[in-house]
Amino acid sequence: MRKFIFIAVLALLCSSGLLGQNFVTKNGNIRFYSEGKIEKIEAMNHQVNAAMNSQTGDFVFKVLMKSFQFEKALMQEHFNENYVESDKFPTATFLGKVANIKDVNFTKDGSYPATVEGKLTIHGVSHDVKATGTFEVKKDVVQGKAKFFVTLADYNINIPSAVVSNIAKAVEVTVDVTLEKFNK
Repeated sequence: MRKFIFIAVLALLCSSGLLGQNFVTKNGNIRFYSEGKIEKIEAMNHQVNAAMNSQTGDFVFKVLMKSFQFEKALMQEHFNENYVESDKFPTATFLGKVANIKDVNFTKDGSYPATVEGKLTIHGVSHDVKATGTFEVKKDVVQGKAKFFVTLADYNINIPSAVVSNIAKAVEVTVDVTLEKFNK
């Protein structure tokens, strides 16, 4: 399944005919964090597929929800079964663009501010999102980093009243991907 997802992401970007301008990863990182009154909730996912076309700015992510790892097994179980319903909605996706792609020089090492906008789909619900971050260019590698907030109610993720004070209404999402030039 993971290979199929990655191939689908590559096919989307390769359709532009600019294969030498694509950057990809199969092991990007996404962290989410929520601090409620009683406890913090944090999870990491190190199996994030992402691809970016440096010419057009097209940027896609595909995240397998069951790949989020929690400190406590019970939190992971509740996350998958009760909140994001991973069996019914196994992935989260982002389809968008780097809005200021022309400001990033992929041929010169350096750090460049980036604005990414597009559709984020979680729990079967899509919303427009916009995040700012940075691209760190070093040879044929681009390190992308961003931090933004996701409001759970926007994605129809219901929190039972018994634990609503444990979970923030908006969770902090941190993206850290190392994209390598495809077809070097």
